[in-house]
Amino acid sequence: MQDPRIRTGIAAVLSFAAFFSLPGAALVFLWWLVFTPGLRLVKKFGRIFSLILMIAFFSLILQIYGGQGLSYFSRMTVIILIGMWVHSEQKSGDFLGMGVWLFGDRLGFEIGMIAEMGMQSLLSVTTDFDRIQLSHKIKGIRWGVNSLSSACLLLVSNAIIRAEDSAELLAIRGYHSGGTMCPEFLTRPMDIIGGIFALIILLFALIPFSEFFILYR
Repeated sequence: MQDPRIRTGIAAVLSFAAFFSLPGAALVFLWWLVFTPGLRLVKKFGRIFSLILMIAFFSLILQIYGGQGLSYFSRMTVIILIGMWVHSEQKSGDFLGMGVWLFGDRLGFEIGMIAEMGMQSLLSVTTDFDRIQLSHKIKGIRWGVNSLSSACLLLVSNAIIRAEDSAELLAIRGYHSGGTMCPEFLTRPMDIIGGIFALIILLFALIPFSEFFILYR
């Protein structure tokens, strides 16, 4: 989807629908199969399986202690799939454009810039983690409590250093607050169709199916 406004709104609506009810999660999964690359998208994200395994572990514990583990696993897995789709469609400048569109050149520019810098920091942290994994593999170091804690400390320290460098760079260039931007959005018919179906799914998730039969009668 080309329009980040519709894409972000759809992600929020579908995530809420999937979390609210199991039928909503099933409908969201069908939406994901129709309006996204689907399984081809899953192949590009190797970490998706690690996240699903982690959710499966907590779902099993929940099920053992009498909770609805299967329902939790289904709903959270669908939410992860939606998040994966949003991440794959995200382009540089989307958050900045949406911020200015929503809140104007002052507050909106600030919010959008912070979001863009946050995404860049997240990508940098992911790259650092991949390098740490490669380094451990070359050195034959197994993952454990000590290695994991040292890796986390390194990731946090690198993120703080990058944040300080960015703040200094903005100060040197004389940035204070706000900015001027004229965002342009490309809205295609498929974006609107996907948004309409997302709203329909939210309606079905909020209202039980039995209520529709009552209204029909």
